[in-house]
Amino acid sequence: MPFPEFEPCTPAFVRFLEERYATKDLIVYEGRRLSYAEAATNSAHLARGMLASGISKGNRIGLLMPNSPDFVVAWLAAARIGAIIIPINTFYKPKELAFILHHADIQILLTADKLLNNDYLERLETCIPALSEEPPRSIGAPLLLQDFPFLRRVYVWGESSRQWTVSSQQLLDAAATVSRGYLEAVEHCVSPADPLTVIYSSGSTADPKGAIHTHGSVIRHSYNLNHWRDLQSDDRIFSPMPFFWVGGLIFTLHCALHKGCTLICEEVFEPGKTLLLLESERATLVTGWPHYGSALVDHPSCGERDLSAIRGGNIYALLPDNIRPADPQLRSNALGMTETCGPHSIDHMDVDLPETMRGSFGRPLEGVEHKIVDPDTGEHLATGTEGEICIRGYNVMQGLYKVEREDSFDADGFYRSGDSGHLNEDGFLFFTARLGELIKTAGANVTPLEVEITIDEQPEIQCSYVVGLPHPDRGQEVAGAIVLNAGQSLDAGELRKRLKQELASYKVPSKIFFCTRDEIPFTDSGKVDKRRLTDYLSGLATQ
Repeated sequence: MPFPEFEPCTPAFVRFLEERYATKDLIVYEGRRLSYAEAATNSAHLARGMLASGISKGNRIGLLMPNSPDFVVAWLAAARIGAIIIPINTFYKPKELAFILHHADIQILLTADKLLNNDYLERLETCIPALSEEPPRSIGAPLLLQDFPFLRRVYVWGESSRQWTVSSQQLLDAAATVSRGYLEAVEHCVSPADPLTVIYSSGSTADPKGAIHTHGSVIRHSYNLNHWRDLQSDDRIFSPMPFFWVGGLIFTLHCALHKGCTLICEEVFEPGKTLLLLESERATLVTGWPHYGSALVDHPSCGERDLSAIRGGNIYALLPDNIRPADPQLRSNALGMTETCGPHSIDHMDVDLPETMRGSFGRPLEGVEHKIVDPDTGEHLATGTEGEICIRGYNVMQGLYKVEREDSFDADGFYRSGDSGHLNEDGFLFFTARLGELIKTAGANVTPLEVEITIDEQPEIQCSYVVGLPHPDRGQEVAGAIVLNAGQSLDAGELRKRLKQELASYKVPSKIFFCTRDEIPFTDSGKVDKRRLTDYLSGLATQ
């Protein structure tokens, strides 16, 4: 897959986008619109202000903003001058926020003042008490915080009366002191090999890990992923996937940039308002997590909205009948992770697969390799044998921040993913589960995904989540958290009876809990948090 005519680094990418898509909307957010030309112009202005304020190549910039024009402009501005950007989860509580600020050695924080009920300035004072105890100083003077020794300034988009903050307007005002020629000289010093971002994982089983990715890997990989997607230049994409997560940053934002698509974003998901937004903005591709799709389809106004522009996405119930898959499980999935800059295996997702390929996750992209190893010994396993999935290629991170490379990669340069699966004879990948999620009951292995798929086929059920609970004799017992469709009822005994017709008896949940959607814990990246769910169901089981 040859790369297009520009060098795969952000300054060249921005020039390419401005020349090709200048007048098109890049992003729509709460009544605001930002065109590709405005993104280029505004990010250049902000970049000059950053340079005038002493921000330069290699500085670590925290970015705490929702999916919005401000995020896009700040991202492009920092990237244009070679700064290293750390997107920060907008849902982080003070303890989590403090961890990232400290672990990532963030020097400059660019933050929104608030989002909905989240007051980020108050949250910062909670996680860094010394901020509110700072002695009087001149506006803009660098911070000197013993517990956060690298943090120098906090720039705020919005309103702030805090003495320790600096208005984003100060950055913009400072731009006048730096010429366009100087910015261009700085941009020429940014190369594809330079680190662009440190993206932190959701941290559902341990502290979040920061994966380092370069300009080359981010821009090249998002370009290559589009070869397996049906993105068109006139597409208007709705996706709630946050830009602080690799799925939103790479698979949504950067993939859309390559094609000149428009991103439709909103401050908060509310099914009725979201449906109206999809109608008014003529969304063509609509994606979201399963519970988003269910909420949209079940909303009473869904049938009243004109959604005829929608032609694709993963919320199949919104698609026209002629392109809606009869069996979604016969559509390929993509498998990816933060450490691999998004998907490392993929296939065309708009065609039906043969039954023998049910549940497959495609093949590695060109330049990416897979191997399956024994999770305990690291021994390379034969085709068709279940083991740990390992990945090597241009898309794999340079390393984890503050972790020695030898602790992240094996001797052959493969990254051990912690995912379990196998390869068939044609190189197609079949994912089973996270290694820590496999259920071992009375000596037998149970794959949660297999049980969940079977449960979800029942008409009364909206979704299900299967985990293993501790058991004194069998080691673990299979348990399922079940969310029913609105207005439906189902007896646990009847559900087990149906499942026994499809699954071996040891795979059928011995414990079934009917839950509401709000009772299911999710990570901030939208995945169910199996560790917290296990703790929650264990508590219910002992009541």
